Amino acid sequence: MARGAGGNDGGTMGFLLGVAMMIGGGYLLLNGIVVRPNFNMGARVFGIGGVAVTSGMVLIPFMFGVGIIFYNARNWFGWILAGGSLLALIFGVIANMTIQMARMSAFDLIVILVLLVGGVGLFLRSLRDFKKF
Repeated sequence: MARGAGGNDGGTMGFLLGVAMMIGGGYLLLNGIVVRPNFNMGARVFGIGGVAVTSGMVLIPFMFGVGIIFYNARNWFGWILAGGSLLALIFGVIANMTIQMARMSAFDLIVILVLLVGGVGLFLRSLRDFKKF
């Protein structure tokens, strides 16, 4: 006996249609989001104990960490210093982004939400075994 999606008799066609709708809705949703950087010279990236730490200040321990790594690659302190500085820089860049929805009509937003949420519903329904209900 042939089994459907997820090993159940829920239906492969619903599974494929649900996945296609989720992908289409997710793409349209992500395409409708505008990401703007929010950088200023000397702007505060994040604070440690009330002291503002800028992105330039994060690069200072990174330089020392790289220098220690080049001097002795087995020194764990250099790796922690360089890796922690990179993580802090990435965190600071992400934390300073402004994320907004692009201007779109209500119809566009409804189509995106129906595709996304309807696709999730079809996908989950296809994984259900109909013989149990």
